[in-house]
Amino acid sequence: MVVKAVIFDMDGVLVDSEGFWAKAELDVFSSYGAQVTDDLATQTKYMTTKEVTEFWHGRFPWENLDVPTVEQEVVSKVIELIQSEDCTMSGIQEFIKDLKSKEYKIGLATNAPLRVADAVLEKLQIRSLFDSVHSSEFEEQGKPHPAVYLTSARQLGISPEHCIAVEDSHSGLKAAKAAGMKTVVFTNNDESIHFDLADYKILSFESVQLSIL
Repeated sequence: MVVKAVIFDMDGVLVDSEGFWAKAELDVFSSYGAQVTDDLATQTKYMTTKEVTEFWHGRFPWENLDVPTVEQEVVSKVIELIQSEDCTMSGIQEFIKDLKSKEYKIGLATNAPLRVADAVLEKLQIRSLFDSVHSSEFEEQGKPHPAVYLTSARQLGISPEHCIAVEDSHSGLKAAKAAGMKTVVFTNNDESIHFDLADYKILSFESVQLSIL
């Protein structure tokens, strides 16, 4: 199998931002009366922002504001944290630049809204390296459904079997596998992490040794 494109997840791969989503959920939804517990928040971890907002509204309905308005409030809070906090994954820019120099097509496939993806790529100053940037907000379903990966491959002009996806979660790996792609799990130096759906593992972007690339 010849790899022609590398498609990256964003949260937990390009940036260490998953704590930002948890903080934004807590701040925004609790301000509208939701009782944000760890147990409930765990259920929303891999949902799209729209799904998360509908989840909390369904359990703790608020009045006077529609779901999309509150959703955008969460997004704005996350962007604010991305812009102000040190969250760049070590070595990621150099890794992507190296892939680009080897003429791989580069894509981004995320459950996060495009506004957040744009903020991340601007912060990392790597927007020009990406041939495709796609969000599940433009699909009927987010990961673990494969739609965001299938569309990304189509935008790159590369068939899925020639794409490899870099993910950090079971949900994302499941989406990429369902799209027919090879998969890499990024563990951020956690050697204990193992996913059956991952074909390869990267501990750190600063010392990548992948025979397939």
